[in-house]
Amino acid sequence: MAATSLGPAYNRLWLATALSNLGDGIRMAALPLLAAAMTPDPVAVAGVAIAGQSPWLIFGLVAGAVVDRFDRRRLTVVVDVVRVLLLVVLVAALSLGIAGIVLVYAVAFCCGIGETLRDTATATLLPPLVSDADLDRANGGLVNAEVAGNELVGPPIGGYLFGVAMVLPFAVNGGTLAVAAALIFSLPNVFAPKTGSAARKGQIRRDTLAGLRWLARHRRLRLLLVLGGVFALMDSAWFAILVLYVPQVLGLPEWGYGVLLGVGAIGGLAGGYLAARITRWIGSTAALTSCLAFAAAGQLMLGVTTSAVVAASGLAITSGAFGVWAVVARTLRQRLTPSELLGRVSSASMTVVMGAAPVGALAGGLLAAEWGLTAPILAGVPVLAAGALVCAFRMRAD
Repeated sequence: MAATSLGPAYNRLWLATALSNLGDGIRMAALPLLAAAMTPDPVAVAGVAIAGQSPWLIFGLVAGAVVDRFDRRRLTVVVDVVRVLLLVVLVAALSLGIAGIVLVYAVAFCCGIGETLRDTATATLLPPLVSDADLDRANGGLVNAEVAGNELVGPPIGGYLFGVAMVLPFAVNGGTLAVAAALIFSLPNVFAPKTGSAARKGQIRRDTLAGLRWLARHRRLRLLLVLGGVFALMDSAWFAILVLYVPQVLGLPEWGYGVLLGVGAIGGLAGGYLAARITRWIGSTAALTSCLAFAAAGQLMLGVTTSAVVAASGLAITSGAFGVWAVVARTLRQRLTPSELLGRVSSASMTVVMGAAPVGALAGGLLAAEWGLTAPILAGVPVLAAGALVCAFRMRAD
């Protein structure tokens, strides 16, 4: 396993990342179930997801400036401890029978803020712990820990635990965060910011704008940001209607949707695992170009078939391409960005991706309603193919 060959500090960071994201996956599955147990109103239930995801759009860019200004290790620990306390309050309120939907919204929103800060900080913790030559391999392990916890393992565990006892998933989430905080605290003290940590009035805003200006002037990272947003937009467009595509186009029963989600998650894990080898074999520019090209091919397979096997293959290809992209793009940002700017550059990238996801989902729904369920899938094929060409020529030129 890659995590065992990169040093004890990396092992602790990997385990902390795995536990934190496992807890996030458990909580994200359990909070809507809790809301549904409190109210039958679908709008109120959907509001939980909005409360949990909106912090990225509201605070995403600011989070990068905060991460760059303070000690990243201590900031991560503080964020995790605060989230543990929030979950303790929720568990206590549920145990006493006084929890309401407003508390659920508050916990979802505040944990979302914490996740925004923590994910940004995590992207900056790795470079001081491993050699530059091992960044791609180390990032592959972290990306897989995030995908496995958030998408593959955490949600089903969260649903199961909620069925056992309403408070159980939130108690487990608190426990995983507490252990993750302890692991992060045990990391070497090498994360002090180069700039002064005393944030004067307006300093965070100025730091945020300075980071965005630097990113706008860096042609390669700017192109990577745009292409990453396009990739996320096209991916979200078809993923939003997958639950309808499976029964109506493929003719599969309800369990088929879960199977295809599992195939996608496994494809993403495979991409994360192979990303370092692919990059070292063909280079980062060719790897990024191939990701866009393979994603276009996978969506084409999804859009023209009614075969479950072909669709599963296409889904695995697109998810694998997204997994490789995540590792290569993160490694490039870490290598090309000065340490004192890495939080802001990372948060800008993640904010673009998180913002593109709901826009793509909305666009996919509108396209499907107007032209059929395969329309949002096929619409992404020429866009991704064009992105591959732009990546091949512009990245190489830069």
